[in-house]
Amino acid sequence: MDDAASPAGTNIPRRDWVTRRAKTLSLLTLDTGAWCAGFLVAAWARYEFGLTPGQCALALGTAGVCTVVHAAIEQVRSTARGRHPIGSIGEARDLALTTLLAAAVMLAALATLTERPVPASVPVTGGAVALLVMAGGRAGYRWRRDRDDRPVRGAERALIYGVDAASERLVRVLVGDPGGSYLPVGLLDDDRERQGLRLEGLRVLGGREQIEQAVRRTGATTVIFSIDGSDAELMRDVRRRTLQAGAAFKVLPPVRELLDRPVRATDVRDLQLTDLLGRAQRVAELMIERNGLAGRRVLVTGAGGSIGSELCRQIARCEPGELMMLDRDESALHALQMSLHGRALLDGPELILADIRDADGIARIVADRQPDIVFHAAALKHLTLLQRHPGEAVKTNVCGTLNVLEACRDVSEFVNISTDKAANPVSVLGYSKRITERLTAHYAEQVGRAFLSVRFGNVLSSRGSVLTAFQAQVEAGLPITVTHPEVTRYFMTVQEAVHLVLQAATIGRGGEALVLDMGEPVRIADVARRLAAEADRPTEILFTGLRPGEKLHEDLFGVDEVDSRPLHPLISHVRVPSLSPEDVRGLDPYADADELIKWMAAYCEDLPVRSSMLPSPR
Repeated sequence: MDDAASPAGTNIPRRDWVTRRAKTLSLLTLDTGAWCAGFLVAAWARYEFGLTPGQCALALGTAGVCTVVHAAIEQVRSTARGRHPIGSIGEARDLALTTLLAAAVMLAALATLTERPVPASVPVTGGAVALLVMAGGRAGYRWRRDRDDRPVRGAERALIYGVDAASERLVRVLVGDPGGSYLPVGLLDDDRERQGLRLEGLRVLGGREQIEQAVRRTGATTVIFSIDGSDAELMRDVRRRTLQAGAAFKVLPPVRELLDRPVRATDVRDLQLTDLLGRAQRVAELMIERNGLAGRRVLVTGAGGSIGSELCRQIARCEPGELMMLDRDESALHALQMSLHGRALLDGPELILADIRDADGIARIVADRQPDIVFHAAALKHLTLLQRHPGEAVKTNVCGTLNVLEACRDVSEFVNISTDKAANPVSVLGYSKRITERLTAHYAEQVGRAFLSVRFGNVLSSRGSVLTAFQAQVEAGLPITVTHPEVTRYFMTVQEAVHLVLQAATIGRGGEALVLDMGEPVRIADVARRLAAEADRPTEILFTGLRPGEKLHEDLFGVDEVDSRPLHPLISHVRVPSLSPEDVRGLDPYADADELIKWMAAYCEDLPVRSSMLPSPR
């Protein structure tokens, strides 16, 4: 028979079949020897250590019968319920039960005999000894297999800082990966109750104060930081001590970033600036009711953007009835489909190439696809550019949103993505997004359904964000440009932003704007200094002055808005006054820029604006 061919009647490759048969025979030999040893020890003890050859033969014969019973029970159990890996907790539990049943069967059989080949105590004592031998043999096999599976000598010796659920899984993954890049050699944790604790054979060697000693003691070249929900100050301190000890510093992303998949060795990554911003991430405290999206038809506009693409990825995990992704950027749709499916043939009905400026096109798409929920993320967002071209903000952010709202009159839920710049707006971006909040509130009154808005702060590492710009300047060897030494902004991760959007679809009420508690604002100059400190070369920081439309400090709430949190301690609900679409349609995007900005500002106030007062076209 060919070496690669399968044995007759099976689909198992011959090598695997031979390996499995050898393993089965080895276990059978171990179990037989264990029962024989157990019964001999039990009989020897029962007869006061004076076992005769005849008594020895009877004990071995009875042990052979017990081995057959044990094998039969094991075969029936594995056929009915399957087998556990050798040396696992599950197998140990099944082994104990099988041994108990085999000993009970033998004891019952002996009870029916008038002349017993062995004393009645032998199956009880012998079964216990046999179980110890069988369990020890399997534990030895598991230990040897784990030892063989440990990373090769070329792997970097690593200390794991932090003992929690994620780090426990990471240690198991690293220890069991023979081709892994890291070999764990110890643990570190500041919790005194965990000092001396052992995990997968590794001991907690101390806290952050002992990093340098632990590095010298173990020969570690890397420290992997793994504490879910930790603050940036702790991470910076551990990193500083690690670099002083001459080791590299790596991080395991928080569990919230890993989402629904298990921890992998490839999840260990270099430190990112977002890890050091100095604000506690709150997304883990936002519980999402995923059943609210299951089976429903969902449309996302601006699906190729930073928020839209992450929104699509998280919605896809909620098992919607259909996920429709709309964008005018074909390259962004290509990248999105690649991230979702690992391929991008661009031939599926889930991708919709369209522009929200096209009122007729959007109306036809919504009428044809009939979504249940719409997440409206399509918008122009660069403040300075829109300040110079307010007509584009009118055409996309205002009229485009109005087109989508008008087409979605029959939709059950509509979530408009807004910005913190819509609170007490002073820029074209802020004006345009405040107008969209008011238009959304108008349609909420008209249709009587959950049409609402969600306000974000700055989204970390989104396209065009301040961090992306800073990093590009550093990589190009240019100075980091900051507008003002005291300027601050609210930041949130893309995961937090998307969680808030999904939460809004569950708890939001029509005509509201939902605002996430984003903690304390971050000083942009401090971010620039931290990034400059991480740079490979000396990096200068230049202050350029605030640009038109920029605030020194952003607001989360307007002057007349009240911070009310009736449903979630981290989410504020504010009422938004409605604005009639008829008023907005009078705005001429081609009017004089200064006049257009003035009248956009007027529409942000809760005051009537007569169409006769609108700026005239050029």
